[in-house]
Amino acid sequence: MSAAALLSNNSIVATQFFTFADFLLENGERLSTVTLAYETYGTLNAARSNAILIAHAFSGDAHAAFFHEGDNRPGWWDNMIGPGKAFDTNKYFVICSNVIGGCAGSTGPSSLDPATGAPYALDFPQITIKDMVAAQKKLVEHFGIEKLYSLAGGSMGGMQVVEWLVSHPHSMLSAIPIATTARHSPQQIAFNEVGRQAIMADPNWRGGNYYNSEIPRAGLSVARMIGHITYMSEKSMAEKFGRRTKADHDTTKFHADFEVEGYLRNRGDFFVRRFDANSYLYISKAMDLFDASGGRHLSEKFYELEAKLLVLAFKSDWLYPAHQSLEIVTACKVSGVPVSYIEIAANYGHDSFLVETERQSQLVRHFLSRVDELIP
Repeated sequence: MSAAALLSNNSIVATQFFTFADFLLENGERLSTVTLAYETYGTLNAARSNAILIAHAFSGDAHAAFFHEGDNRPGWWDNMIGPGKAFDTNKYFVICSNVIGGCAGSTGPSSLDPATGAPYALDFPQITIKDMVAAQKKLVEHFGIEKLYSLAGGSMGGMQVVEWLVSHPHSMLSAIPIATTARHSPQQIAFNEVGRQAIMADPNWRGGNYYNSEIPRAGLSVARMIGHITYMSEKSMAEKFGRRTKADHDTTKFHADFEVEGYLRNRGDFFVRRFDANSYLYISKAMDLFDASGGRHLSEKFYELEAKLLVLAFKSDWLYPAHQSLEIVTACKVSGVPVSYIEIAANYGHDSFLVETERQSQLVRHFLSRVDELIP
């Protein structure tokens, strides 16, 4: 559907903000005030029983669908959320919030510390996936929702879904973790650490205190370039770029001769304009610290779970390989949780959950149609 058609359907949304006080973090520290940026799509029914929470991935935000006033691009999962789509806003009330620690309206290291009036920078406490979920839970309760119809997310969003299952096992009828894991592998931690080191090696980082000066543009750009390589598959990169050289190819040493080089540099430059370097450090570390099992067998954490699950993975995803999703499936089966698992053939690597939405939509739509069976 064209942007004009969507706009004619009144698909204009605005980011909203929910603020609450005295937030206790997993590490025992407290934030005196927390703000979450969020958006909603569809209408909450009288029984408050049709709400679906969407959790975003690492660099995502609350703008999951539709358009902001004046924008010509919709939200990051617009092909999955809307009238008649997988998360059908004619039926469901869809919520998406920017995570705590983020930089798109929610409280994070770039926010002003009420105690000093200056940005927190590295005085911001280390947050975790559990903290992100705890803040989301307060937002859900703000709407008077006792039990979510479903929750879904890919990548770090899927990690938040898994944490919801562990921390709030009676708070949802269903859940859809996509292309995700219950804990980061050493390889996943290693990629994140390289990105963090790139940022902290930039002289403009200044120990995190760059908010009134030049930002660590080069380091953050390199961190994003590394990330983009892991999000794609070898096949998708070959199909998209091959070994084609750029039209403005010249003889300057270390010029971006190949199209793939130019693409990575452009992605890095674009990312710098919209993301905070300290948020990159905090959020990537939260992902690395995440372990839903708490050092035990994951199935032990699911025994109280009342939801049914649809777990999706992608064959070409080498960053979050299918065996990590299968660990979640196995834990469900051991603990008696009803679960369906589908491994989708798509060539886009980890980005498949954002790009390959036709097959996902079929599966999600069918799964959600059966959730009504769980309503007493």
